[in-house]
Amino acid sequence: MSNFMKKYFMPQKMMRTVIIALIPLILASIYFFGWRSFVLLLWVSLFGVGTEYLFEKRYGRKVSEAIFVTCILYVLTLPARTPLWVAAVGIVFGVLFGKAVFGGFGKNVFNPALVARAFVYVSFPEPLTIQWSKVATGFPGGFATYITEGIDTISQATPMLMFRDTGQMESLWKLIIGNVPGSLGETSAILIILAAIYLIYKKVAAWQTMAGVLIGFTGLSSILYLAGNIQIPNPLFGILSGGFLFGMVFMATDPISSPKTKEGKWIYGILIGVVTVIIRGYALFAGGMMFAILIGNTFAPIIDEGVRYVKKSKKESKDKGGVVA
Repeated sequence: MSNFMKKYFMPQKMMRTVIIALIPLILASIYFFGWRSFVLLLWVSLFGVGTEYLFEKRYGRKVSEAIFVTCILYVLTLPARTPLWVAAVGIVFGVLFGKAVFGGFGKNVFNPALVARAFVYVSFPEPLTIQWSKVATGFPGGFATYITEGIDTISQATPMLMFRDTGQMESLWKLIIGNVPGSLGETSAILIILAAIYLIYKKVAAWQTMAGVLIGFTGLSSILYLAGNIQIPNPLFGILSGGFLFGMVFMATDPISSPKTKEGKWIYGILIGVVTVIIRGYALFAGGMMFAILIGNTFAPIIDEGVRYVKKSKKESKDKGGVVA
């Protein structure tokens, strides 16, 4: 197996670290929603790796191990009942138009996992916004079933959808543990936080980006919530629901599609946090984090250019001042 990986895949230690951080979320998805989540992961990985292989083969290059991270992240943003063909179409689209068209690994402007998710969300809204599953409880939970029971009433839908449609908020404890309906890997706040700590410790994910997202989101949502905007929930509920933490930790920190400068990471993170609040409160989409990060991806190169320009201007002004003195 090791020789096989060396022959066909480009070794990337950083990507393996991210996969390790994702393993608890994969196991949690099986526990909460059943083995179909794992089947979905294998299915998507088959199409994702196959698509990148066909593209890279043309140029005599190996497949990047990053494709496995892309497939896992994409699957963990899907509901358990997502049709297999929809999931396959999404990952093929994400790899081709979120990565391959830009030249392959390291050249993509957008996070390919989010490109895939956004495509299926817009193209096939019903399985992505209506067909949810109840969460398993107790022992052995979802490990004893293929897929948990479906949900047919809005009062049992995801926390963000339930808040938007009824104004009710799920208990914070359930949001922390993950015992709520939702996408496969986005429900357990505690597991995502532990993953964030691990990634920061390993210096794989930029803490500045995460901090920026939290500041932007908490700041604006607090202002609007205290001002009496009924469509804006209290900031803590917003942080613990709607895939916010998952997007902040695993998507926003993507080293390829996010800024490279330290200052740029702060600006980029704050932008994502602010845009998430606006989309959640005033647009059609209950989540908002997905589109906010894609918008952030769009501005990432511009943010870096602006930061470098300001730094260069300050340095030149300082040098001129030194010469005059």
